[in-house]
Parts: sequence; C-alpha cells; structure tokens
Amino acid sequence: MDIAQRVAVVTGGASGIGRSLCLALAERGAAAVVVADVDAGGATEVAAAIEAGGHRALPVTADMTREADAEALVAQAEDRFGPVDLFCSNAGIIVDGGVEVPDDAWSRIWAVNVQSHVYVARALLPRMLARGEGYLVLTASAAGLLTELGSAPYSVTKHAAVALAEWLSITYGDRGLRVSCLCPQAVRTNLIATSHREVSAMPEVRTGLGTPQASVDGVLTPEQVAAVVIDAIADERFLILPHPEVAMYEQRRADDRERWLRGMRRLQVRLSGQPS
Repeated sequence: MDIAQRVAVVTGGASGIGRSLCLALAERGAAAVVVADVDAGGATEVAAAIEAGGHRALPVTADMTREADAEALVAQAEDRFGPVDLFCSNAGIIVDGGVEVPDDAWSRIWAVNVQSHVYVARALLPRMLARGEGYLVLTASAAGLLTELGSAPYSVTKHAAVALAEWLSITYGDRGLRVSCLCPQAVRTNLIATSHREVSAMPEVRTGLGTPQASVDGVLTPEQVAAVVIDAIADERFLILPHPEVAMYEQRRADDRERWLRGMRRLQVRLSGQPS
C-alpha cells in the first residue's frame, strides 16, 4: 500500500511505537492520521505535533477494550476524513507471572492484547470488504512467535494476536484485505508504565519484565520500529520483524521443538541468575 493520501488510524498512539507510527505516517504523506489512546492528553499532543507539521490529524480518546469505543473511533475517523484505509491496532500491556496471576489480570491483559484487535476487525471488516480494500496492522510481539520468559499472560495473549492476524489474512486476503503482524523484541517505550496504569487497582500484580530476554538482540527506538513498519506496509508483508533475528529463532523452533525448549530453559536459568 502506498501511504500517500491514505486515511490512517493508530491506537495506542499517545506514546511509544504508536506515537512514532502516527508521526511517520504523516511524514510519508498520509491524508490524515487519527491518534487514538485512552490517554486523552497524550493523543492531543501527538495530533498537535502532526498538525504543526502541516498535516491533518484528529485525537480521539478511546479504550479499545470496549467494543463501543472501537466502533465510535471508526465512525469519528470516517465522519471527519472519509473511509479508513489503514488501521494500526497497537494497544498492549504486560504483566509478570505464570498461571498464578489473578483472574482479573488475566482478563485485563486478554482484553487489551487480544479482544481490542477483535473489536477493531468487527468495526472495519464490513466497510473494507465492501470497498474491496483495506489494511490492518496488528501489533503482537516476538513473544507471540516464541515465548516471553517470566510472563505467561503476555506469551499467551501475544500468540493469540498472531493467530488472529493469520486467520484474518487467510480468510479475507483474497477479498482485498491486507494484514500485517508486528512482532518486535525489546523497544524503548513506556510499556511498563502503561501496563501499571491498566492494572493499578491490582496491587498484587507485577508489571516489570521478569528477565532481560527480549533485549538480547538490542533495544530499538520506537522511531526505528515505525520505519520498519512503514516499509513493510509498502511491500504488504505479513510478518514485520524489526529484529530480524526472530525469523531464525522461529525457524529453529519449528525445525526441532524439543531442542528449542531445552535451549529456552537454559536461557531462563542464565538470565534469572539462578543456579542450574
């Protein structure tokens, strides 16, 4: 897809990867960028920065775990700028722990990391399929292709996000829908702070990353990730890997699952500092 003169919507647009995506889309000539986030002030600041650069933007306060908010977001975007061509569904959080994580935290991370994408697809599919074109970019994680040491909820929900993106591409790819799935490793964002906000009413839930696993191949800036996403959209690539090493890890996982599992256990011990 050529981004020029396309209407784009980005959720989680107030900070991190979402913010950088909004700015990059405007710089690449998008007709308009809708900046959506539960952080109203942050969304307004990003939209103002876009408009200061001579581009059109609209801030929208939206909680993407609510289907009504997802529907209203699409309606607002279309009322202001016309049909949505590109939608980057980018909201996400992380919590530490395994199966012992409280049900409320499991429910919240599922709502943010998976159900938000479902609501976006429900709102957009009838419109995009009727036009015979449209583009969805779902933000998952390298954890959705591999795993996240120290966080079962993050691993499970990111695998689900990848599966949803694949299903959408398979089911509607021949009807004009283009789908990409963003799967980075470590990125310098405020994910921890955002996650803490989402589960602040659950003091027993931890939101710090359990191990430095994701940073073993380097920590990218949000601007670097946004640039990779823009190039992938131009090529209409399904899998977007800002850390290219992930492709090799996924191949190793598929080639010999038992060996990969053993290797991940060794990595877990090494990164945790615990004796083997």
